[in-house]
This record gives sequence, C-alpha cells and structure tokens, in this order.
Amino acid sequence: MTVRTTDTTITFHRPFWLSCFDRPQPAGTYRLVFDDDEVLGISFLAYQRSATMLHTPPISVASGAHQVFLIGSQELASALEADAHA
Repeated sequence: MTVRTTDTTITFHRPFWLSCFDRPQPAGTYRLVFDDDEVLGISFLAYQRSATMLHTPPISVASGAHQVFLIGSQELASALEADAHA
C-alpha cells in the first residue's frame, strides 16, 4: 500500500482548543502533516485520508517540548472556521 504524505502549515490568529489538548494553544503558524493511503482494488488512483497530525508548539517558538497530536480533520476545519469568524 502506498502512503502519500503532505506537509503544510496552518495559521491561527487567536488561541484555540482541540479535544486532544489539555489546554488552549497560542495563536501562531503550526506545522500540519496529512497521510493519505492509496485505495486498492479500484480501476483508478485514489487516496483516503488516514491521519492528520498537528505539531506543537507554533513554528515561531524554538524552545520547549515539541509534540505531535493526531487530530480529526472535521474538528480542525471547525476550529479554523471559528478562528476566521472570531
């Protein structure tokens, strides 16, 4: 099975909270990694999202503990939408 990995960044303009955190995270730009697995057994190339991983702290913070959180794509989308409308 082939896994496709996409590495990108997202920016929160205000502190935010996701269910995997024990406290709110500060505003900033974060590294976000998606893993997509190839869907086998069909006649065309297709991928299905298998993992969404958010790296903390924000990219601008050089010190402190770095952690990777497995997050839900829908929860992330909701948090980004709330940030944009706040």
